[in-house]
Amino acid sequence: MSTSSKSNNSDIVQKLWNLCDVLRDDGINYSDYVTELVLLLFIKMVHENTEAGLLNKHTLPEGCRWSDLSDKDGLNLLDDYKRILLTLSTGKDSEGNTLHTDPLILAIYADAQTRLREPRHLKQLIKSLDSIDWFSAQKDGLGDLYEGLLEKNANETKSGAGQYFTPRALIDSMVRVINPQAGEVIQDPAAGTAGFLIAADSYIKAQTDDHFDLDAKQVTFQKNHAFVGVELVPSTRRLALMNCLLHGMEGDDEGVVHLGNSLGQVGAALPKADIILANPPFGTSKGGDASITRDDLTYPTNNKQLAFLQHIYRNLKPGGRAAVVLPDNVLFEQNNDGNSIRRDLMNKCNLHTILRLPTGIFYAAGVKTNVLFFTKGSESDTRQEENCTTSTWVYDLRTNMPNFGKRTPFGEQYLKPFEAVYNLPLTERKEGEWSFNAEEVEAEKSAVNQGVDDKLTCSRWRCFSREYIRDSKGDSLDISWLKDANSVDAATLGTPEELAGEAMTELKGALADLEVLAASLAGGVKG
Repeated sequence: MSTSSKSNNSDIVQKLWNLCDVLRDDGINYSDYVTELVLLLFIKMVHENTEAGLLNKHTLPEGCRWSDLSDKDGLNLLDDYKRILLTLSTGKDSEGNTLHTDPLILAIYADAQTRLREPRHLKQLIKSLDSIDWFSAQKDGLGDLYEGLLEKNANETKSGAGQYFTPRALIDSMVRVINPQAGEVIQDPAAGTAGFLIAADSYIKAQTDDHFDLDAKQVTFQKNHAFVGVELVPSTRRLALMNCLLHGMEGDDEGVVHLGNSLGQVGAALPKADIILANPPFGTSKGGDASITRDDLTYPTNNKQLAFLQHIYRNLKPGGRAAVVLPDNVLFEQNNDGNSIRRDLMNKCNLHTILRLPTGIFYAAGVKTNVLFFTKGSESDTRQEENCTTSTWVYDLRTNMPNFGKRTPFGEQYLKPFEAVYNLPLTERKEGEWSFNAEEVEAEKSAVNQGVDDKLTCSRWRCFSREYIRDSKGDSLDISWLKDANSVDAATLGTPEELAGEAMTELKGALADLEVLAASLAGGVKG
């Protein structure tokens, strides 16, 4: 996408986001803003795509189109909008007559209701959507515009799913190095708003001249069978289905993203995939819809990420590739069968690469994450089922990196050095990569650096044998060797007695200050 196109799209996203003021005036909560807006926005985008000849299937039925809203006012307008949502949701009109049976539209508008109470606010939204330059937005695809709105929502709200929204730069980098190809089945068992699946689709379209290099049968496969996701939350799945359809991804009768729990029977029934890309939700299973009810996972656990990890490496075809975002605790946790699951992963798959991500790139403060890259089978035999990992390469993009956030946004420039070393064939990889002033970073004075060339101890790119991980790390994958400039060296802290003495002196000083303050306050009251 050109710079001017990006600018135009971000301008439109900001205009759409500004409509939240209208919704707030109508008493709609900030957290419900995107859901409320997209119910109307999707009708408008289907209209624009149909007008441009880009949408032949999954058009909206007569009486439920943008033209049925745009020329109305007052209570008639609000009543008609409620009627349209009911028809799109149920497929029937108020008298029970069937108006449409499109399973994808039924899924997108399942249980859809507006919370708008004032017709003038609905009219204002319609006028605002009509005033946008859709022709300019059309050139880059309305899907990109819609996705920009979802990202804006995640940035602004920092709650719910937004706190774990995967940064676009990371998604795109993971897709580039996994290198998906036309004809492959690509899965995301924790799909969210379908960011990974859409990025993979865009990557394949770029490699195939927007599918023009494919025959009719291959194009049908890409539209209907290449991508499958699962999402637990109905409102998030609604956003995902809209997102996919606006990107020309139709999926099967349930759409690209199915409603359900990948850690339940829906996940157990998923067909094996060539590629799995995922950022599973953080946390533990506490019962309810999100509970772990799979009976086919070898190692029972109430840690969701460890359960998702088992699903992913079990669900790959021989030679299948995975890239999965996981928090630090999955790499070292001893409880919940953590060690057994990591051993099983390295036994059944070639865990060839770990990327240690910087802190601050997720919207949940302080979350430390990694990307695990692995292939089912060994490097030499995709059908090998044991001892598949012989060595694991680790790229440290965390130590002594900037504090990322709004002031220092995380962009693809920070991932390019990693991609450069990752993309070499495994047999040609060499240790040593010193981007982002790595040579100035002090090496840890620990066993991991003993007997290692001084220059390599400051490299961001190191290789560790399976034997080292087993014998020296106890099958923990929490491997680091660079010293953070902000870390405290325990050797320079003094004895426990000295530390306790310093703390006592500081506490006595603070207590004396409080006594002086209390006395002065008492004197003020007497006066």
